[in-house]
Amino acid sequence: MHYLQHNEKFPPVSDTDEHGLLAIGGELSIPRLIYAYNHGIFPWYDSSQPLLWWSPDPRMVLFPKNLKVSKSMKQLLRKEKFKVTFNKDFRAVIEACADIRREGQHGTWITQEMIDCFGDLHELNIAHSVEVWEDDNLVGGLYGIYLEDKKVFCGESMFTRASNASKYGFITLVRKLKEEGVKLIDCQVYTEHLESLGAEEIPRDEFLSYLDFSA
Repeated sequence: MHYLQHNEKFPPVSDTDEHGLLAIGGELSIPRLIYAYNHGIFPWYDSSQPLLWWSPDPRMVLFPKNLKVSKSMKQLLRKEKFKVTFNKDFRAVIEACADIRREGQHGTWITQEMIDCFGDLHELNIAHSVEVWEDDNLVGGLYGIYLEDKKVFCGESMFTRASNASKYGFITLVRKLKEEGVKLIDCQVYTEHLESLGAEEIPRDEFLSYLDFSA
């Protein structure tokens, strides 16, 4: 396992272990985060762990054309059950994602340092948020990194406080990104929920080709 020193470059992503862990340590800086996402690498750790960097193989992605929308969700969308905004309150979304307790997880991987760094990326128009509202209450949302020049959106986390709110926001985002010519949404790792929405696993090398980068 590679232990990064301050300002040290990442090793090749082909050096990951069988779980996709590439490196430990380094610093959570804006330049490093921008480099990481442009090279298929993302941070994922909790407050009890050192900084961990990942590039799993295979990679879970969603091609916008393959988005699956259930009949019940189509009905909610037609009825305009929720109001969806973009980049209206990034800080509220990422803090809500950090606060949500998830099955099988102890604590959160969205540390205060992560919140601050992604907030800075939002100010640079790199990190984007989706807000889902019901009666002026924030009931769902998600955020991620938008590699606009590469037409790739890297989803990071979502939360919901009302049934189907986060799914409503995700579907709305995917439809918007499709109109903007986005090639794929990076979902990072497999979950049944993402698969139900049309996401699939592809080889890491294929994913990297969409970033105009190879291992």
